[in-house]
Amino acid sequence: MPAAIDAVAALKARWAGVTDRPSLDHPAVNVPASDLLGVLRSLKEEHGFDMLTDVAGVDWAAGARPRFTVVYHVFSTSRHEYVRVAADCADDAAPELPSAAGLWPGADWHEREAFDMFGIRFAGHPDLRRILMWDGYPHFPLRKDFPLAGIETVLPDAEVVAETGTGAIAAPMAGGPFVAAQGGTNMGDAEPRAKDESWSERRPKPNS
Repeated sequence: MPAAIDAVAALKARWAGVTDRPSLDHPAVNVPASDLLGVLRSLKEEHGFDMLTDVAGVDWAAGARPRFTVVYHVFSTSRHEYVRVAADCADDAAPELPSAAGLWPGADWHEREAFDMFGIRFAGHPDLRRILMWDGYPHFPLRKDFPLAGIETVLPDAEVVAETGTGAIAAPMAGGPFVAAQGGTNMGDAEPRAKDESWSERRPKPNS
């Protein structure tokens, strides 16, 4: 019997709130937030799941109860097996779970991304701040109620904005669209470039 199945059975015997989670691939469990760190610690220290490979937020959409879930994938580097752990956030308005960064330092950036994109906070995180969007950005782009077209927002840094003729602030075109040379063998020359790199050209060159 795979060790992952034995580990899940041990978790359910130890914590009454741990239940099977439907899964088509790896053994998976639902875990109450209050038991989350104990379960993750047991998987790491007692069952050999020594690597945390992923922490992902889920928004089931406004009106769902619970609305937010965080999913953890832990991996045994010796047995090459996974266990999936899912924990619901009790408060839809201010979702929060304990941080796993004390168990796996690699949880740091995963949790910062879930905070940045979903607004899920991780209590005890050593440096919980946005990792993709800027500080002060008022929205959470991976929530289900965030529009696909985005939300027009004033960018805060003069280095990454360009004045338009109307006085509005818009992002420069130097982020794309991207084009690549065709038929060349020099991969450096074939690297995609933005059609408009004028903004980049105005910046001081390194070591110039």
